[in-house]
Amino acid sequence: MRNLAGNGVDAGGGPWANDEGIGHRLLDFAVIGGGAAGFFAALRFAELRPGGRVVVFEKGSDFLRKVAISGGGRCNVTHACFDAAELAGNYPRGGRELRGAFHRWQPRDTVDWFSRRGVALKTEADGRMFPVTDSSETVIRCFIDGAVEAGIALHKGRALRGLARDGEGVFELDFGAEAPRVRARTVCVAAGSLKGGGLADMLRGMGFEVVPPVPSLFAFNMRDARIEGLAGVSHPDVVVRRADGGRPRRGPLLITHRGFSGPAILRLSAWEARELAAMDHHFAFVIDWLPEMSEDDIRGWLADNRACHGGMRVRNRRPAPLPRRLWESLVAWCGIDMETTWARLGKAGVRTLTEALKRSRFEATGKTTNKDEFVTCGGVDRGMIDFRTMESRVVPGLYFAGEVIDLDGVTGGFNFQAAWTTAHLAATAAAARCGAGEGCV
Repeated sequence: MRNLAGNGVDAGGGPWANDEGIGHRLLDFAVIGGGAAGFFAALRFAELRPGGRVVVFEKGSDFLRKVAISGGGRCNVTHACFDAAELAGNYPRGGRELRGAFHRWQPRDTVDWFSRRGVALKTEADGRMFPVTDSSETVIRCFIDGAVEAGIALHKGRALRGLARDGEGVFELDFGAEAPRVRARTVCVAAGSLKGGGLADMLRGMGFEVVPPVPSLFAFNMRDARIEGLAGVSHPDVVVRRADGGRPRRGPLLITHRGFSGPAILRLSAWEARELAAMDHHFAFVIDWLPEMSEDDIRGWLADNRACHGGMRVRNRRPAPLPRRLWESLVAWCGIDMETTWARLGKAGVRTLTEALKRSRFEATGKTTNKDEFVTCGGVDRGMIDFRTMESRVVPGLYFAGEVIDLDGVTGGFNFQAAWTTAHLAATAAAARCGAGEGCV
C-alpha cells in the first residue's frame, strides 16, 4: 500500500485547494497541523457543516507522521475504557479537564466513527485497540480519502508565522513570504508538541501562557551487571518507583540493549516527567520484581526451598513469574555461587535475595525515545482553554486540540483518544459558531 501521508502533492478539493484560491477566499475553518488531531478536527467540521471551506496546513513534508509510526506501525487508535472517570485517570496532566470532555466524546464514539468510515477496530488483551488490519496505513487512508471526499484542502510545508484577528473577528494567517496570507473565520491549532519552532513564542505574544514542554513516555538508559546480556527479556508484572519518593507504577517491563522499557517504565516516565527532566534524567529508581509477594512471603518461599529442595541448585528453581535468565543474574549478583544448593543457602543469602527481589536499586543515566514516537508534557496552559468547546479564553474563535495543549496520557492509546476528543469538541464548537450566523456556507 502506498504511503498516503507522504505523497508529494497537496491533496483536497475546492477552489481554495491552491495558493490562488486560499489567498482570495475567506475560509470557514483553518486547521494548523496535519496530524491526528488536525485531521480529525477538519473531518468533523466537514461532517457538521458540509460545503464549508476547510483547509489543513502542515509545516512538515508529511501528513499524519505520528499516526504512521504509532504502535509499531499498527496505530493504537484508542483504549477499550468506556467510563469517563476511569479513562481520565490515565492522564498525568489534563485528567480533570478531560473527564468532562469524555462525557461528550469517548472511546465508544471513536470506535463508532471509524466503523462508519469502514475501519473496524479490535481490542487486545491489555485494552489497546488497533485496526483489524494491524496497519496504520488503514487509518491514514481513512483520513486522506475522507478529506478528499469532503473537499478539504491539504497544504504541506506551511509553517504558521503569524496569526492576528481583525476588528470584525476574522483571522489573518501568515505563512511567510513564499505563501499567500490566508483569512479564516475560525482557526484550530492542532500542531502537536510546542517543542522547538516559533509557534510557542507566537502564542505567548498573543497572551497565552505556555508550559515549557519536556519529554514523557521514554525508556531509561543505564548500564548494570544484573541486566548485562539480557536484552529482550521481559517480565509481566513489576512495580517501579523513584528511589527518592513518588508513587509506584505497576506493569510489564522489558530489558533493552540500553536499559529498561515497557509499560511500567513508560508510566513512571509519564507521571514523573517534570521531576525526571529537572534531574536531567539521571536518577535512582527501585524495582519490586515480585509485587504479588510480600517480604514474608518471599522468606517463606526461600525457607520452603531449603527444606524441600535442598539438593537442587538455587539457580534452577525460581519464583514465578520471574524469567529464568533474570533470576540467574540476580542470584549471581547476590554473591551466590551458581553451584550452590538450597540446603547450603545461608541466612545472608536469604537476606540478600529477599532484598534483590523486593528492592533492586538502579541508576538511570539518561532516556531513550522510540524513534520519532514521542510524547511531551507541556504546551498551552489548560486554564486558558474552555474544555467544553476547546475555545481559547483569550481569543474568540481560536480553538486548540491535541498535544499542543498541556495534557498527555500514558501509553496504550490514551494520547490518540485525547486528540480525537479535543478535536471533536473544537470542530463542533467552530461549526456551531458558523451556525449562529457568523459565517460558513
